Amino acid sequence: MRARLLDLAIAIQQVPAPTFEEGVRADFVQSKFIEEGLLDVSKDELGNVYGRLAGNGSGAPLVTVAHLDTVFPNGTSLEVREEGDRIYGPGLGDNSIGVAALIELVRLIRQRNIELGGDLWLVADVGEEGLGDLRGMRKVVERFGAKVQGYLIVEGLALGHVYHRAIGVRRYRVTARTAGGHSWSDFGQPSAIHELARLVTQIAALRVPVTPRTTLNVGVIAGGTTINTLAAEAWFELDLRSENADTLAVLTEQAEQLIAAANRSGVSVEAVLIGQRPAGEISIQHPFIQLGLRCLEQQGLGSNLTSGSTDANIPLSQGIPAVVLGVTTGGGAHTRHEYILTEPIEQGMNQLVCFVSKAWG
Repeated sequence: MRARLLDLAIAIQQVPAPTFEEGVRADFVQSKFIEEGLLDVSKDELGNVYGRLAGNGSGAPLVTVAHLDTVFPNGTSLEVREEGDRIYGPGLGDNSIGVAALIELVRLIRQRNIELGGDLWLVADVGEEGLGDLRGMRKVVERFGAKVQGYLIVEGLALGHVYHRAIGVRRYRVTARTAGGHSWSDFGQPSAIHELARLVTQIAALRVPVTPRTTLNVGVIAGGTTINTLAAEAWFELDLRSENADTLAVLTEQAEQLIAAANRSGVSVEAVLIGQRPAGEISIQHPFIQLGLRCLEQQGLGSNLTSGSTDANIPLSQGIPAVVLGVTTGGGAHTRHEYILTEPIEQGMNQLVCFVSKAWG
């Protein structure tokens, strides 16, 4: 099982799939769905790939989803190397092994002659990372809606965690514009970079609660032309998050007030919403959550109830059952030093098989 899954995960990882450019990887996964003999294999207009494993019961379908996209731009070296029980490779854990697990899950269900209480849909979706803004998952939920047993989201590095709460996110691109000028002869006139630097300092000074966990971050900043020019334009991207929708709304209002106050004579500051992920949660007493915990326990693994910003945000925000489980553990996600641990893979896959086989009660 392990070697077969790793071979497929690496094959998927070797196909670049930046957010908004997942097409080639989607085609590859679609071909694998067809090779496995899944029914109703198709790809929608966004590039989400669908396949169905027919169940033996009449229960509502279970939809299992893993995202195709990565945070790495085209041109990134995708070299893979193995060191002991670690395999390094950008995007291997997040989320190539998660996508590979969809196919391995089908194989294991067939090998073990497991009877499913309803159809199992496998979906490899686009747009989970960054400014993809969960657009792929929005389309998936639009297609299946609430007429499902629920959604199982597979995240490659999440083994040992059971995600039951979706973090709300709001993202802005904030742009400052001034007349600009020469750094010597026009000194004293506004610089877009200086204006934004002051604004970032003010936003960073906002107090956020520890509970519910709430964060803010300016992750990208750019602008200006040369070292001796007062910048006529500059921008940054702001990420606001909270486990609680009301708390996020308060933080958003505070940030927007600071942005509005940065406008003055000769300085224009504009904020454009570029991303919004809704918050939501499912009771820890829900059968899905309890099942996830039991399946981990059966594998001798500890469990941690946690929250995150994942594809589960969309169904959870609509009151539809969803849970996030993992395949293995590792580290360095979203960096070129990302790695997975090979030892826990069999436990991770057995946990997923356990969940899917018992999802209909």
